[in-house]
Parts: sequence; structure tokens; C-alpha cells
Amino acid sequence: MADGSMTGVGSLKGKVDEAEWRARVDLAALYRLVALHGWDDMIFTHISARIPGPEHHFLINPYGMFFDEITASSLVKIDLEGNALQETPYFINPAGFTIHSAVHAAREDAMFVMHLHSDQGVAVAAQKGGLLPISQNALAVLPALAYHDYEGIALNLDERERLVADLGDKSLMLLRNHGTLAVGSTAAACWTGMFFLERACAQQVMALSAGRDGVLLAPEAAQAVVRGQVGGGVSMMGNLAWPGCLRQLDRGLPGYDA
Repeated sequence: MADGSMTGVGSLKGKVDEAEWRARVDLAALYRLVALHGWDDMIFTHISARIPGPEHHFLINPYGMFFDEITASSLVKIDLEGNALQETPYFINPAGFTIHSAVHAAREDAMFVMHLHSDQGVAVAAQKGGLLPISQNALAVLPALAYHDYEGIALNLDERERLVADLGDKSLMLLRNHGTLAVGSTAAACWTGMFFLERACAQQVMALSAGRDGVLLAPEAAQAVVRGQVGGGVSMMGNLAWPGCLRQLDRGLPGYDA
């Protein structure tokens, strides 16, 4: 079980302004929630947060730390080019910020950006049909879902323009042959969107284990009803679930807010 003593840094609480500290706590909670659900990929993939204010300053994970070790104080503050803006014993993976910097720069509402390599997310991202309307969770996220074709490991900065164009105004994305992406104006919105997307992908993998021919698609009329019910997505439910998510962390992986 991780706690603040494992990070090798003292607490930044009271040493940064309130808005930055709140962003740090929320982002650390997102990392811990991903670990708690088993969606982490060792030290790889990233979740980033924009610090409120006029500057384009961001928080991201220190490269080399597992997600269940990350705390609010261990997160690294960087600029849009990935340069560290604080004294820290850690460094970041600049290549890992390629996707995130593109989304943050293009979308003012992208305060939190989460990218995962979960087994089920990659599996569905690799299927020609993408996410199918076969579950209630899928129907709920499909109105907010975009796709981006695989171009290789995200080292090419030129890819950012194409990724942003493919994302458009959507809050969720399947990165073909790669994984999942969620964008949110709050940590709660980002997490809720990703939670439902990952659940929909897991359910699809399980359903297709019996073969595609035997899988029942939801009726078109029902799909239209759900689109009307969820509007632009499921993120609006995040505010209801988020306090419970934090209580779950306090029980299972405490110390994220250190």
C-alpha cells in the first residue's frame, strides 16, 4: 500500500496555491483509481491536469513511479513543451506528453486528460467495428466517442494536429490498436467517462467471445432514446460518483492526497 513517504519528496501542501493543490489531489486520485481498477500499464501511459489560471501549466506523473505510488506532491509541474517548472527529483517522459499536450492546447475544457492501455480498451480499439451498440454502457458513451488511427508510438509531434482533428468536440476516444482516451473539465467528468468506456469495452470483449454472429445489437429506436437521455455523454454523472470514488481510495489506496 502506497503512502506519502514512498515518494521521496516532502508535502507541497501550503507551498503551492489552493487551485494547484486541488488539481494535484484530484490528479493523484485519478492515478490511484486507475491502479485500483487494474487499468494501469506499469509505469506507462499518463494522466495530466491543467492547473487553473492564465498560464498553460500542467501536472503529470513522474516517470518511473507506479500509479499506486503517486501522490499529490510527487506530480511534476510542466509547461506545454514538457519542461519542468519546479524543483523535483523526478523527470517525466516527454514523449508521453505528446498526446496530452495536443488535447490540452486545443481544448479549453480539457482540464484533465487520461490515456490508458487496458487489455479490454486495446482489444476493442483493434476491432474493425470499434465499439458496438451491444450494451447500455456502450450506448451511453457512443455519442461522445471519436476514433484516431494508429500511427506508431506517439513520438511524432506532427500527429498532434491529426489527433485533435479526430477528437473534435468529443470527450472520449478509441486510439486504434493503442488504447482509450478521456477528456474532462473536472477529474470527476474525466473519470466517469473513462469508467463507462472501459466497462463497455470489457463487456464487448466478453460478449464477442461467443462469436460475432450471436451478439444482439440494441434496436435502433433504443439507441436513439439513449442518445437523447445522455446528451453529450455520461460525464455529468461524475459529480455524484466522485465523492464515493475518493472514499473508496481512502479504504483501498490511502495517501494520494499527501
